Amino acid sequence: MEFISPKTDFAFKRIFGSQQSKDILISFLNALIYEGRSEITDLDIIDPSNQSEIRIIKDSYLDVKAILSNGTTVLIEMQLYNTPAFKKRVLYNCAKTYGNQLSVAQSYTRLQPVISLTIVDFPLFPKVDPIITQFCLKEKKLSFDYPGEQIELIFVELQKFNKSLEELETLTDKWIYFMKEAPNLQMIPSRLEEVAEIGKALEIANRANLSPKEAEELHQNEIWLLDQQGYAVQARIDGLAQGREEGREEGEFSGQLKLILRLLEQRFGELEPTLKAQIEALSLSELELLGVAIFQLTTLDDLSHWLAENSG
Repeated sequence: MEFISPKTDFAFKRIFGSQQSKDILISFLNALIYEGRSEITDLDIIDPSNQSEIRIIKDSYLDVKAILSNGTTVLIEMQLYNTPAFKKRVLYNCAKTYGNQLSVAQSYTRLQPVISLTIVDFPLFPKVDPIITQFCLKEKKLSFDYPGEQIELIFVELQKFNKSLEELETLTDKWIYFMKEAPNLQMIPSRLEEVAEIGKALEIANRANLSPKEAEELHQNEIWLLDQQGYAVQARIDGLAQGREEGREEGEFSGQLKLILRLLEQRFGELEPTLKAQIEALSLSELELLGVAIFQLTTLDDLSHWLAENSG
């Protein structure tokens, strides 16, 4: 078997965004929002592309919108790259969705809560350990919640999840593993299949079940993602060229070094002093190679291995 990545736009919407996926989405949201408790029993899936009032410029994130049976709106996004102003955009989407519930004549009492659930494939809060972080309005000194619990932001950092298949225990573990590892599976593991909704999600993600039209749509989506990665790499190459000029002005290659360190810290968070020292010891040509390789490195271990193999 070969499974398509749920992190692609096509697969994410196919798995979670169709009306036939209601049970899958309920299980997924209960796992990531409510720690596996069956708080959500029913919902309506809305196509966000038809909700023009909440759409803004779409970078590389994916989204599904659901209205829970209690009236709460949930916005679900999958963000692949740490783009500029990403955190502000998440808050903007959530706040705008909250405010757009009412027409001019309607009372504020009709406002229902909005939850923004964002799954990211890069380090977002590298200085804290939890994989899932939740934010709501709190009093600044005493930390009690603002009455009503109307807006909540939830983030899931896939790169922080390191459990093996055998170590999966909770429903939350299993859904995060699915999101991160589905394209690396060759069969449906019994540990995941025991959750009926995950087994169904994997069946939907089975590449063999795609029609020719769906396979072509997925192919175009994958090409688009590769193009985005290529653009990012080219931008970094161009940045290195600019850094070379800055380096000449400052002496040696300090401009390139600053740029590379900034890019690495954006991707992996604050670097350990020993790792930073290894990078500072690279030659100009090695720095340029590292700038090109950055988007092929997914973990700090990958960076350490790259430095071991490519540094003089």
